[in-house]
Amino acid sequence: MLKPDYETSELSQLRHSVQRFLSTEVAPYHEQWEQQGSTPRAIWTAAGAQGFLCPTVKEVNGGVEADFRFSAVINEEIGRSGYSGLIGFGIHSDICAPYIDHYGTTEQQQHYLPKLCSGDMIAAIAMSEPGAGSDLQAIKTKAVLEGDHYILNGTKTFISNGQNADIVIVAAKTDPKEGAKGVSLFLVESQWQGFERGRNLSKIGMKAQDTSELFFQDITLPRSALLGEEGKGFKYLMQELPQERLMIASNAIGAAEGALSWTIAYAKERKTFGKSLLEHQHIRFKLAELQSDIVAGRAFHDRCLALHVEGLLSVGLAASVKQWCSDLQCRVMDECLQIHGGYGYMWEYPIARAWADARVQRIYAGSNEIMKELIAREIEASIN
Repeated sequence: MLKPDYETSELSQLRHSVQRFLSTEVAPYHEQWEQQGSTPRAIWTAAGAQGFLCPTVKEVNGGVEADFRFSAVINEEIGRSGYSGLIGFGIHSDICAPYIDHYGTTEQQQHYLPKLCSGDMIAAIAMSEPGAGSDLQAIKTKAVLEGDHYILNGTKTFISNGQNADIVIVAAKTDPKEGAKGVSLFLVESQWQGFERGRNLSKIGMKAQDTSELFFQDITLPRSALLGEEGKGFKYLMQELPQERLMIASNAIGAAEGALSWTIAYAKERKTFGKSLLEHQHIRFKLAELQSDIVAGRAFHDRCLALHVEGLLSVGLAASVKQWCSDLQCRVMDECLQIHGGYGYMWEYPIARAWADARVQRIYAGSNEIMKELIAREIEASIN
């Protein structure tokens, strides 16, 4: 595989540390986690002790104050490993923590961020609803101000980390008449009265990653639970979504590289018609095509990562890298499974899990159809 453009000796050491962590702390148990439908809290605190959670958070709040390349290494290696139960690390570290870091008060930052960095608290973000997925303006969850507190009511679904979460960033309407300008964000703790977890949803893939329905019934929220300014929630979401989409691209490119390496190893060993699969021209050419596609995807990802570190990654380009890399991931998984033949359809083979895990990448953080709309808008704006 092509060495990442952004790799430094420090990041290379981090990559090896993450690989060791995955092989010793995750590999022996991941199948069990798939059966139980979630990862144990102990793996979160173990990751926190290694500095693998919330690395971009400032040191004063418990992080290592690294740039996003640090997160990219972690997300790539989780993708490469196939241990999809740890996808929640990225949601916790690269989506939830930055909202608090960027828009929270000093008190909110000091209270929550050290616990998120250590893994003592697990975070989730609740945007999607039964009737509102990619269309965030259509959410119906409401937070009504009554004196010195808000009353929160609503339902969220498809919430990653939902079963384990201690703190949930909830998007709610504070002024339903204002559309996008009426959306606010709130920090809601799972211990508060009126917070209820629904079932752990049964998914096609990512079996070890808990995904839940969440219910909020007349939860009394102090004013201090408001994250940032009232009515600015939609703006905050739009500002943070490019990083979320880059995070998915990092995971996707790592997963594609991992699947190709498994498939090359399989093709060397598997014999058909008296020779290895790798000696058949069709298989050799198919692997060559996949290699070229992944190298191109890697170059695109690394360029977008560099732009993001510089603060220059646009909404449209973030949508492009998410759409391209997740489409690539799904295509690679399908081709690699095909090369594995019947064994590729067996759950005990990593490629079967990776194939099932990959499909959601084209759906969440905005479906790839929404990504194309965002790309088209940026094209239109550039010519007007």
